[in-house]
Amino acid sequence: MAMATPASSARDEIDRRFMAAAIRLSRRHLGLTGTNPSVGTLIVREESGGPIIVGSGVTAVGGRPHAEPQALYEAGERARGATAYVTLEPCAHHGRTPPCAEALVTAGVARVVGATSDPDPRVSGKGYAILRKAGIEVVEGVLAEGAADLMAGYLMRSSRKRPEVTVKLAVSRDGRIGIPGVGQVVITGEISRRQVHLMRAEADAILIGIGTALADDPELTCRLPGLEAHSPVRIVLDAHTRLPLDAKMVRHAREVPVWIAAAAGCDRNRRAALEGAGVQFLATEAANGGFALPELLEDLAARGISTLIAEGGAETVRRFLDEDLVDRVALFVGPGEIGPQGLLSPIRPDRMREGFRLTREARYGEDSYSEWVRKA
Repeated sequence: MAMATPASSARDEIDRRFMAAAIRLSRRHLGLTGTNPSVGTLIVREESGGPIIVGSGVTAVGGRPHAEPQALYEAGERARGATAYVTLEPCAHHGRTPPCAEALVTAGVARVVGATSDPDPRVSGKGYAILRKAGIEVVEGVLAEGAADLMAGYLMRSSRKRPEVTVKLAVSRDGRIGIPGVGQVVITGEISRRQVHLMRAEADAILIGIGTALADDPELTCRLPGLEAHSPVRIVLDAHTRLPLDAKMVRHAREVPVWIAAAAGCDRNRRAALEGAGVQFLATEAANGGFALPELLEDLAARGISTLIAEGGAETVRRFLDEDLVDRVALFVGPGEIGPQGLLSPIRPDRMREGFRLTREARYGEDSYSEWVRKA
């Protein structure tokens, strides 16, 4: 095996540094780019003082324009001979605008450093092929795992035709998530709750069962200052349309969308009243005494939902786990105990389901956090 030269090692380090910056940039519009992924692009030029960023772009809200043309526009003529760092393979298919791969060729960049490949058959391998055919040096797979982690929803929807599902739970020190009949129980502190709001801001949709909706009357919005407009679509599994008209979600359904998954034979008057309040309905099928979750996820993907947070309750989370539909688990563990009257969590850090690997741990005040991802 050939040893890396000092020059190539230095360039590899520069590539990793700027790709890490592009990945951080791509996070800016998570959950806001419709059916397109949030991609980051940096145009970097070698000047007398070393490499500098002369252009940057992130997929626009709504999905257009893409990151590459924005970065190239900012760079202008300084893009010629520069290196483009892109977190996803540049698109290769024609729409209303030329493919991003062709835009990079026209701009005269000398190198393109990519993170992860695009599984979309219109793009997969074709974007890089356009670049190489034009004589542009292409380096693939730089920090691919980090880039893929942020756009896991898009990659999942493209390859498996369903959203990435994250189960989020707040668990007490003794493994409980609440008390039956009591309603919402405060388990974690303010810092953890702010982290949950950030998760919501970066997700396309959030889902709960009707039991949780009735017991807690949650809003399920993002309430971080400046990020209120980033709230996800709110979905309730409600076979018999029991969600009250005066529920917080329903009262604000025209500002932040609410979708109800209901049975075909649900009460027509109840449905009409909820629709009159701005609630939308999802056509769903029944299976094994509950909802046909795989089919529901396919329908959500068809509506452009790439990332879905399942927040509760215990039975809803258990159904997703039992049907092998969970891709990521986010567990917040508070310092207090609820006691034997509490409802046991279907998962907790010391009793994780098989097939998941621990990828992240953190402390938020007195709370601990752990994140688990499905093994490849």
